[in-house]
Amino acid sequence: MAKRICIIQGHPDPRPERFCRALGEAYRKGAEAAGHEVRQIDVASLAFPLLRTQADWEHAAPPDDIVQAQDNIGWAEHLVFVYPLWLGAMPALLKGFLEQALRPGFAVSGEAAGTAWTQRLKGRSARIVVTMGMPALVYRWYFGAHSLKSFERNILKFCGIRPVRESLVGMVAAKEGGGRTGWLAKMEELGSKAL
Repeated sequence: MAKRICIIQGHPDPRPERFCRALGEAYRKGAEAAGHEVRQIDVASLAFPLLRTQADWEHAAPPDDIVQAQDNIGWAEHLVFVYPLWLGAMPALLKGFLEQALRPGFAVSGEAAGTAWTQRLKGRSARIVVTMGMPALVYRWYFGAHSLKSFERNILKFCGIRPVRESLVGMVAAKEGGGRTGWLAKMEELGSKAL
């Protein structure tokens, strides 16, 4: 059954040779070949300021690029986030994008004390693809994948997005030929299955 997929490319470097970009492209290629509809958001190409106050987050009108991104996220049934691990977490530009896009009224609603939050993005699933210089097992077991768990629990699941699956691509700088080819093939296969 065909799905609507939105790929959020979170690498802040717009150069096409970044491996995150190749992974996102492989996912898109597999998804489209299997008949899924795909839209893409390239965070590096968007114009938006960082939010600095709670009032701005709750009440300021989002910039045009963010409104378009929200339309794509709202349209999608499955979201794919691709980004590199920087200083143990997602890059600041991607975090700034999420703060802009997942505002009250779009991602969640219910602000009064004692009012339950309504998860406005229920019914969507997600995959998080993270590249890193260290071995993925070290990030997962020694560091506890703390930033990934925070993203899953405190952002995506809080908005109602589940299930959330993950792909951790370690030792990116050391990957050559077969290692990269294997991951690109895996992303293409995941795209074909919309997983």
